[in-house]
Order: sequence, then structure tokens, then C-alpha cells
Amino acid sequence: MRAPIGNFDDARPAPDCLGLLTRPVADAVRAWHGDVPAEQLIYVDTDPEIADTAIFAEHHGQELLDESANCVVVSGKRGGESTLAACLVLSRTRVDVNGAVRKQLGARKASFAPMDTATGESGMEYGGITPIGLPAHWPLLVDSAVLDTEWVLIGSGRRRGKLIVPGKVFAGLPGAVVLDGLGI
Repeated sequence: MRAPIGNFDDARPAPDCLGLLTRPVADAVRAWHGDVPAEQLIYVDTDPEIADTAIFAEHHGQELLDESANCVVVSGKRGGESTLAACLVLSRTRVDVNGAVRKQLGARKASFAPMDTATGESGMEYGGITPIGLPAHWPLLVDSAVLDTEWVLIGSGRRRGKLIVPGKVFAGLPGAVVLDGLGI
């Protein structure tokens, strides 16, 4: 199969690759429902040594700089309470943590979650966190520009491998809140 974006030697429907995904991502793919069939979630095998976006694009196609999204875990604090959330923005932008995230979470302070918290709570590897398979009680803040991208390259839950999915699927994920200006 040929991937809809980028240059990859190994592209397969994600339901055929459940053993290559972390448990939460595999469970989400297994239980997939919605407007887009699970077979349109494409797994591409990639080298974890070149997982960072700029280097990755050099190897698999410069157009991926405009068709990739990063998923980061943030922590919002108000009083003695902390709320974890995930943010999905196009890779050419950065998350507006102190503005859009803080406001959406109703937090007095917001910051990127510590790596151990992000990986431990998500069940995913650092550098591979993806919006598919996140804890259902987390808010998933999605920049509207991601939805407007036909195909989006995201993490697979591991540093090895990526998923390519239609941008419109992110609005239907558990806890999804679409925001204009989340990515700046």
C-alpha cells in the first residue's frame, strides 16, 4: 500500500498492525467507530532515530512539515487541583499554553506536563504521544487548522512508527474540543 502523504517503504492499515502499537493506541484502533473507517488510519514504519519533525521530513518528504501534527500533554493548575490535557497542533506551530490552553482549562497556571507524567499517564512513549488512545477523561484540545488538513501525520504511541489519518477524525475523538488559535 502507498501512504497518502510522504515517502514510506512500509505503509499498512493500522488495524493490521496492532502489535506494533502501544496498548492504549491498539485498543483505540480496535474499538474504532465513526465517520472514517479504521482502515483509513495508516501505520507507517519509521526509524526512531529520526523521529524529530525536521529530520523526519528530510528523509520522508519536506511536504510533511505542513502535514504533521504534534500532540503534547499539558497540566493546568488552579488552587490545589491539577488537570491533564492533550493539545494537537500542526508541527509548524507551537501550543499557546499561557493563553488558549490556560483559558480553556480554567487554570491559573498551565505548563507542559513532566515527561514521566505524560508517558506514565498516557501509556505512550515520549516523542510518540498521539491523540488516538489517550485517557478518555482528558480534554483533547485540537487546533482547527489540523482539521482543515486532508491527511495528518501523527505519533503512533511509540517513537518507532507514525500514523497518517484524515484531519477530520480529530474532532470526533473522546474529549475533543476544537479551538481556533491553539497553535501559534
